[in-house]
Amino acid sequence: MEGNISLLPYESERTLHESVGYRVLWIFPMVLLSVTCVLGVLGNGLVIWVAGFRMACTVTSICYLNLAIADFSFTTTLPFLIVSMARRGKWPFGWFLCKSINIVVDLNLFGSVFLIALIALDRCICVLHPVWAQNRRTVSLAKKVIVGPWILAGVFALPAFIFSNTVNDEQRNVYCFVSFESLGSTEEEQEKVLFAILPPLGIVRFLIGFFMPMSIIFMCYGLITAKICRMGMMKTSRPFWVLTAVVASFFICWFPFQLIMLLVSVWAKEIETYEDELNVLLILIPQAMSLACFNSCLNPILYVFVGHDFREKLIHSLPIRLEKALSEDVVQTIDTAISSGAPAAEVELTAM
Repeated sequence: MEGNISLLPYESERTLHESVGYRVLWIFPMVLLSVTCVLGVLGNGLVIWVAGFRMACTVTSICYLNLAIADFSFTTTLPFLIVSMARRGKWPFGWFLCKSINIVVDLNLFGSVFLIALIALDRCICVLHPVWAQNRRTVSLAKKVIVGPWILAGVFALPAFIFSNTVNDEQRNVYCFVSFESLGSTEEEQEKVLFAILPPLGIVRFLIGFFMPMSIIFMCYGLITAKICRMGMMKTSRPFWVLTAVVASFFICWFPFQLIMLLVSVWAKEIETYEDELNVLLILIPQAMSLACFNSCLNPILYVFVGHDFREKLIHSLPIRLEKALSEDVVQTIDTAISSGAPAAEVELTAM
């Protein structure tokens, strides 16, 4: 995420300083990030405790555990970002935390996105090919496959590792920016290299970091929904609405930020032509980024709680109910369906 610590476009913010709109644009991201931090740490922490320490290792628990670790690690960095925003972008935590938190943010935020796509793919395979899943979907295979999203997220975190740095302004205020001083010895050389690599880098990040996961999620849950329709479960099926919520929340949370970053990357080279548009986009980056972050606290609800009777979990012992929800492995559900004579896919859809 480019510039994910220096959240506000301070050059552009001066034009809005006296307006009520500026106050709203400044306060809204901090409020949303604060809510995300509290809900994300509590919700994902609970999933880590249950999936990692209270239940047997299954394919389902491995997926949920890795997703919870990614979201939990990310949400623990949010207090640093909130403090920086409250100080108008000034960074009081030093160079090491500047670089480290940028890396952690990118690694876990993109790791979460790729893990969500992997979970969607796993569910689709189990519903459409239950026999193959019963025979081949093993814990050892899951441990190998789960490494893929983390490696891909590590690739996306490389720019943060290379370019994140603290920068001093004329008043000796310290900011945590993505600095491109290493691209050349003069500003002209830096701009020339930057404008050469920024558009293709932005396009790649959009395609692989958003469009590809979104396409996988949409196609997988579309196929599952089609099966629900064929089985006549559309009106009474809780899974249909769960899947709809998953796709809608992912798109609503991530699309604005990814689109803004894509346009900034592509238009940066033509700054004279798109100066007004770029100023507007820079002002909207904090709001869009905070919305993307909010998806990290929604994941425990969408992937664990909503799939079952959430109110019953609150009335009874939440950890025990959560453990039961996470331990309801797809293959185990299929085995139960086969032994009881029920259609495997139907029972699987009901238990999701």
